[in-house]
Amino acid sequence: MKKLTTKKLIQYMQDRTNEPLRHDADSLAKACNTVAAELNHDNALDMLKLLCFNDAIHGLHTHSYSFNTATGREIIYKLQKEYYDYRDC
Repeated sequence: MKKLTTKKLIQYMQDRTNEPLRHDADSLAKACNTVAAELNHDNALDMLKLLCFNDAIHGLHTHSYSFNTATGREIIYKLQKEYYDYRDC
């Protein structure tokens, strides 16, 4: 699995948007890595793209006709839960 480091996360966000990162980058990277590992997905960056930009992860069937599927909503919920668990430690 390609792990997402805090440095990679910050660089990706700077490249993708001009908006400042409002969340804790370390907790966000850990949450993406944790959920990607739970789902046996090979790229944690895809989790970040889903959470922050609503990009589809085709292998996990997160979208149908550009709308989130139940699976997609569940993954987003897991990412949010993990993020807040790491942030509040």
